[in-house]
Amino acid sequence: MFWRMTGLSTTSPCNVVDTILDKENFTLEELLDEDEIIQECKALNNRLINFLRERTQVEQLVRYIVEEPPEDAEKGRTFKFPFIACEIFTCEVDIILKALVEDEELMNMLFSFLDPEQPHSTLLAGYFSKVVVCLLLRKTVSLMNYIQAHQDIIKKLVDLIGITSIMEVLIRLIGADEHLYTSYVDSMQWLEDTDVLEMIVDKFSSTDCPEVHANAAEALCAITRYAPPGLAAKISSPSFVTRLFRHALEDSRPKSVLVHSLSVCISLLDPKRQTSGTYYIYNRQSTPGSVVTAKPETVEGMLESLGSLLKLLEVSAEESVLFTTYGKLQPPLGKNRLKIIEFISVLMTVSSEAAEKELIRLGALIRIIELFFEYPYNNFIHHHIEQIIDSCLESKNVSLIQHILEDCHLIRKILDAEKNCVLDADPKNPTLPADGRRPPRIGNVGHMTRIANKLIEQGANITYIESYLQGDSEWVEWHTGVLTKRNALENVYQWACGRPTSLHDRGRDSDDDDYQDRDYDVAALANNLSQAFRYGIYENDDNDEAHGSLERDDEDVYFDDESAEVVISSLRLGDDQESGSLFTNSNWFAFEEERVVHEQSTSAVVSQSPDTDATIDNKDVDSGDEVTSNENDKDLVDSATSESLESKPGPDDTAIRKSTDESTPNESDKPPEWIEWRESESVQPEPQIETAVKITELTDSLPNGNLEVTSTADIAGDGPNKAEVSPPSSTTDKSEAVADSGGKTDVGGNPAEK
Repeated sequence: MFWRMTGLSTTSPCNVVDTILDKENFTLEELLDEDEIIQECKALNNRLINFLRERTQVEQLVRYIVEEPPEDAEKGRTFKFPFIACEIFTCEVDIILKALVEDEELMNMLFSFLDPEQPHSTLLAGYFSKVVVCLLLRKTVSLMNYIQAHQDIIKKLVDLIGITSIMEVLIRLIGADEHLYTSYVDSMQWLEDTDVLEMIVDKFSSTDCPEVHANAAEALCAITRYAPPGLAAKISSPSFVTRLFRHALEDSRPKSVLVHSLSVCISLLDPKRQTSGTYYIYNRQSTPGSVVTAKPETVEGMLESLGSLLKLLEVSAEESVLFTTYGKLQPPLGKNRLKIIEFISVLMTVSSEAAEKELIRLGALIRIIELFFEYPYNNFIHHHIEQIIDSCLESKNVSLIQHILEDCHLIRKILDAEKNCVLDADPKNPTLPADGRRPPRIGNVGHMTRIANKLIEQGANITYIESYLQGDSEWVEWHTGVLTKRNALENVYQWACGRPTSLHDRGRDSDDDDYQDRDYDVAALANNLSQAFRYGIYENDDNDEAHGSLERDDEDVYFDDESAEVVISSLRLGDDQESGSLFTNSNWFAFEEERVVHEQSTSAVVSQSPDTDATIDNKDVDSGDEVTSNENDKDLVDSATSESLESKPGPDDTAIRKSTDESTPNESDKPPEWIEWRESESVQPEPQIETAVKITELTDSLPNGNLEVTSTADIAGDGPNKAEVSPPSSTTDKSEAVADSGGKTDVGGNPAEK
């Protein structure tokens, strides 16, 4: 990708393309062989654009895209030249596109790629698709006028729908694209009068190629979502649905026809539902209990063929035996039966009374629940059947609820499966355990638990369900002794492993969770992030640079709300009830242990008076070391206090950070420490400085003048950080410390007498 920046030239002084253009006799192939030609096109090189806009050059570029190279052609002619020619057109240089779209002969040459006698390689099909889509975006009216004058192009596109690139062109041409339809709504009204839908659906019967069936179904699904009103009304008509089912239920057709035809029916019932295709990806999936709307005439058209469709549930298209890790399937469920059950699960969400009556009459739900227990390891079918049962229990049709409980014997089947929770070795069952092995536990217990909980939930609202459940003593015993304990055990929110508490009120998938739903303050988080960044960037700088950097404006290191929201979504942290959290309004850098120590201290804090002698009298709780400050260090303390008050004013307290220029190899990766100086509210006669200082052992690598300082909490063993403090490098104010285990040392560097 190349960027255009104001005031900067994108052409270099020694441009290879300009060098070629300076020649008296040069060819298009010489330019196409240079890698910089695409960059120069995007930079709108006038000499290059004027050359490429010539009809001879545009014609040659089109030939590279639509004509297969000879077998003995060089590698550049086979791969590089078609690619560069496609990229030149997709650079969206208006004058080059205009030269192509306004010349009918050149357009005829471009669309000659669709002729039946052409080889239609997938490589050139991709280049052809990119050029046509670029023309759709930039020269919409001109291109649509040309296609309207040559309507045989639509039929040629449908004939080549097995090529995915051609399918994409067809979808965009008929307006089944969310980004393109509104841009040329007036210029494509004529498509509604064509029989393009019939041509696409007839591909299910005219060929046995699974790729053709998949792409035809994908194109029809795209039309159900984004097609103009005329095509949308035609595809949802009962006549079209009947035609679709006729192709799907033909005995001689391959099973891919039925699977992809039902995908189109599912899209007609719920257009926003993601299908099996890969061309479109949608954010929302149908959830259990969700209600979708469909035209009543569309549902009626499907019910006409529902009886023939449900007969396929009795017979599997897979006649072979499928061996698995737990045993074998004889026969397997098969794609056909799985797709039929998925179709019924979506049909149940429509809440069509006619569909519910037809399913009861045909006994479809009885057979579907039998399949739930016959294939205990197929999670796909368990998911769809659970949705069907949920739709039945949430239905306002009492006869449907009675049918699912009484005629389908749902409760009895669940209780029997709970009693015999291992795989049955009966040869009549399609799922059999492996010979010579212990039968494994069935795999649908989790779905049965959720169905049982759904029954109890609906029983609280529907009197019939509650009375039916209470009338079964075995159910009451199982509910009390097994289900209640299982729910308590599987309640992840009550586990003691620290499950995030924010999951309690999460009503949707975590990827869709928005930061506004949380209870933290974004502004406070932004402030905390600002402080974290501000204090963290000076970790390895010198003292002089750090003091100067601390005086910078807050805007240099400020995190706004938008940046905070990005960090929130990246961290994905829950609330921590035991420690300070990112999502609280507390100050991260208060260091609670030190703050408590200082607030409870009765000693006075440093005074700003130049006449006051600063004395450090700190007692180490572990080693008993004491550090005292001599009178010569009074200026050091006063200057440090003054600088801290000027750089970050506060009501009564100020934090100053000091870091060393050098450290030992063992101490180099330790986090920095914070030394807090506080000024007391009432001035004492002899103010003193109280802090926690820990003298490290003297090593060869530790230079003179470096002290390792820890907070009181660190000395006690529960503090988080350690740091080294290096005084200024000035010779007059420089303080030195000499460590003597168990002894006393004054800050001036003179060892104290023991």
